[in-house]
Amino acid sequence: MTEKWFAADITLPFEAAAAAEAVFDLMEADGVETDLLRKKAGDLVTVTGIFSELPDQGLLEETARNTLAIYDRNVPFETAIREIFPEDWLAEWKRHWKPTEIGRFLIAPPWIDVEGQEKIVILIEPKMAFGTGTHETTRLCLKVLSEEGIAGGGFLDVGTGTGILSIAAAMITDAGCPIYGCDTDSDSIIAARENAEQNGVAERIVFEAGELPADSPKYGTVAANVTLDVILPMLDLLIEKAEKKLILSGILKTQEREIVEALADRDLQTPRIHTDGEWIAVVIDIH
Repeated sequence: MTEKWFAADITLPFEAAAAAEAVFDLMEADGVETDLLRKKAGDLVTVTGIFSELPDQGLLEETARNTLAIYDRNVPFETAIREIFPEDWLAEWKRHWKPTEIGRFLIAPPWIDVEGQEKIVILIEPKMAFGTGTHETTRLCLKVLSEEGIAGGGFLDVGTGTGILSIAAAMITDAGCPIYGCDTDSDSIIAARENAEQNGVAERIVFEAGELPADSPKYGTVAANVTLDVILPMLDLLIEKAEKKLILSGILKTQEREIVEALADRDLQTPRIHTDGEWIAVVIDIH
């Protein structure tokens, strides 16, 4: 019997697409697809969240209203929920996904030939429950790693997801650099290990399911690509584990003041802010 999955669609003006994507982040969708092909400002677009269980229509509409307000996008929208099959979703990924350049890195699916590429190639196999690792928040972290590298000894990847940041860290460091990735979603860890194997760095990275252990060692660079509501309760622990550099992402531009003030309360001043669309990454040097 074919496994059932569900797609939740939000149709709204082009300029509010990022807000709709954030809706599905908040609802912990198993995958997100945005149809921007040949679309421009003023056009309607459909953002689709994929769920392994039937999502609640009322919750979808309420989350959409609240998120559009946070993004200051007072626009009309429509929602719909439909049943889909995994093979349909994967076929769409393969048809639309193209390689993405981010600084020194090139993120590509394994079915595209990237031989002779001068960039550092990271192959990511999209699965039903996981995207390509090229969301704005991930791109921001990859940009920081591309430009600044890994400071000090080791890399800690909190909320590793598909494992893309850990894989990138492995590709720009030598074999002696310890790399540890954790995620509270055990399925994410399975996908991360498979992606690390695909890229030939599985032996370089330790992936574990669960929260960051309080007794874990320090790392030269710590990255937490989650959301602000997850970052703030564990901010002291993240700072404690970072010897040289802390990278925080999954944060909306509208939340910049909140995270900057939280860091200032901990005597961490003048962080560097990187922006991509509606999202930011905050980089702090630890002394």
